[in-house]
Amino acid sequence: MEKLTFSVPTLFGLEGLCAEELRRMELSGVRGENGRVLFEGDESAMIRANLNLRTGERVLLRLGAFETRDFDALYDGVRALDWARFIPREGAFPVRCRSIDSQLSSEQRCCAVVRAAVGDALGEKYGLERLPESGAVYQIRLMIMKDAAELFLDTTGPSLHKRGYRAMSVTAPLRETLAAGMVLLSRYRGRGSLRDPFCGSGTIPIEAALIAKNRAPGLERSFPAQRWSWIPAKLWMEEGDRAMDLEYHGSYDIWGGDIDPQAVELARANAAKAGVEDMIRFSVADATRFAPSEPEGRVVTNPPYGERIMEKREAEGLYAAFGKAWRGVPAGWSLYLMSSHTEFERTFGKTADKKRKLYNGMLRCDLFQYLGRRGEGK
Repeated sequence: MEKLTFSVPTLFGLEGLCAEELRRMELSGVRGENGRVLFEGDESAMIRANLNLRTGERVLLRLGAFETRDFDALYDGVRALDWARFIPREGAFPVRCRSIDSQLSSEQRCCAVVRAAVGDALGEKYGLERLPESGAVYQIRLMIMKDAAELFLDTTGPSLHKRGYRAMSVTAPLRETLAAGMVLLSRYRGRGSLRDPFCGSGTIPIEAALIAKNRAPGLERSFPAQRWSWIPAKLWMEEGDRAMDLEYHGSYDIWGGDIDPQAVELARANAAKAGVEDMIRFSVADATRFAPSEPEGRVVTNPPYGERIMEKREAEGLYAAFGKAWRGVPAGWSLYLMSSHTEFERTFGKTADKKRKLYNGMLRCDLFQYLGRRGEGK
């Protein structure tokens, strides 16, 4: 099979984790850049990434790159690519564009130029003045950074963070890819105890359960590339079977608590949709009274940030009360807590052992890491 190049956009701060995931999938040419990870492979590699990635947002097939300083250069660069290699006669080809620090600042016009160039190239190839676009969707994405243009086909469709288990959520939900990244950074792989005392709609415990089970997060959803004519359907079946063969089956100690009973019920419903309801215990609980009985384990959590002034004061009070409870937790426990609050350590009452910069959407946050001492929990 032909070797292709793929690009996986990520939230800032998750590039290294995403690259590690791709290497564990035995994919080649993996290299991280700001906000994305590239890899190489054939159609099976693309399918494997879509089914198994926990921290990537989507899998884009990279078609080409060129310099462009005006719309004529954009048209010529797009027209020169081999579109018929990937888009058949009946294929629909909508276009999405993103332009950053470029002379071509009108994204709407960029999309129109790309549509015209692709339509002309395919029309010439198939001998048609008007293409039917009645078949499968081949979503084109154009990215222009300064004067550099890149063209992609989107194999994923709705972002990979949309696992399918969270039909409803509480206010300001945590993106599934970021929750998975936090769990992976805590080094939880199914052994020991994991707790989330601010669980909300259950995203962190659910992602922890999927990681513990080694369950491919993309198995329960569909992808537009499943309808692409040049990708044999059997490859999707083979990669799906491969993913299921790698699943683990055991008992795990995962708990999520929240002071809001409605959030706890929603978390239970989401866990059931994800097929991990038997792996997680949820209960109504006050995080400021957090007191685990086990001698060691890890807490991975995302408490309220308090972005508005009144909410900020409430958040500070919550951090202080949780910090007081944490000082009574056995020494074998580790804490991985994400917050955008710049004074979190002061209000919590303790300086973190480590900090890692992450982005919750466009909001800059830190993952504050308080590392427990194994064997000293009693």
